[in-house]
Amino acid sequence: MIQSMTAFGSATAEASTATLSVELRSVNSRFLDLHFRMPDELRQIEAPLREQIGKALQRGKVEIRVAYARRSTSRSSALDPDFLAQAATQQALAREYFPNLREPGLNDLYALQNQLQAPAAPDEQDWPAAALAAAADALAQLSQNRQREGKRLRAIMQQNAAAIRASVAQVEAAMPAILEHYRQRLADKLRETLEQAAPGGFAQISGTELSERLAQETTLFSLRVDVAEELARLKTHLAELEEMLSGRQDASTKRGSLGKRLDFLFQEMNREANTLGSKAGDISVTQAAMDLKLLIEQLREQAANLE
Repeated sequence: MIQSMTAFGSATAEASTATLSVELRSVNSRFLDLHFRMPDELRQIEAPLREQIGKALQRGKVEIRVAYARRSTSRSSALDPDFLAQAATQQALAREYFPNLREPGLNDLYALQNQLQAPAAPDEQDWPAAALAAAADALAQLSQNRQREGKRLRAIMQQNAAAIRASVAQVEAAMPAILEHYRQRLADKLRETLEQAAPGGFAQISGTELSERLAQETTLFSLRVDVAEELARLKTHLAELEEMLSGRQDASTKRGSLGKRLDFLFQEMNREANTLGSKAGDISVTQAAMDLKLLIEQLREQAANLE
């Protein structure tokens, strides 16, 4: 599965006394690099969360934010009848000992009721489980977004690969005519050189001698300028690239991460393009080599986003 390293995912989960939220943001990185930002109350989930993310992702710098929001525990703004009845009973009992005891005001009653109804210490025992559940949902969303972005990048890379294949085919089709043109120029130059070097003129040089010398020079020249091997290797690399981009499980997961394998492949392709440009003296081949290098660099930039 082709995935981008750039994505976002978030989710929430309810605990008994709070809402837990988890946000995951991932960007490019050579390795899996996790950064946690969470309150001390939830620090205990860092280890299981690190393991959870490590099983799902291979590469990328991931920022994990965990937070909570306690639910409101506001006290009632109305006086409870049961409380008032109990307060009246207690006041009547107190008057037996303190006849001059004053009547309590509304503020006194509200304050006493709120004091008696003070909430117990918040229950945080189920917070870790809720946070891990939210993290699982956020991670699933992150993975979906990574896959969606990966598909977009794959389409762009397939277009570049098609452009490279077309350029290679164009050079391959033009090479026979280019080589024949160079051979003819070499033959003319060789004839001119031999005519100048032979004391008795060109007519005194035997046809066999001329043919042998011409064959030698042509062979040496062909070894210098023929780019058939470079074109063949480029086509082999393209076939491997298309296999990697096919999305088939065996092609995208063998021998480590896809992004690293693609980076190595593009280094090899760039080396062939450089050799192609240096060997062929024809302007059209030189231009094609420059176009190839540009397309390969674009592929490398896109592959840098892949896991």
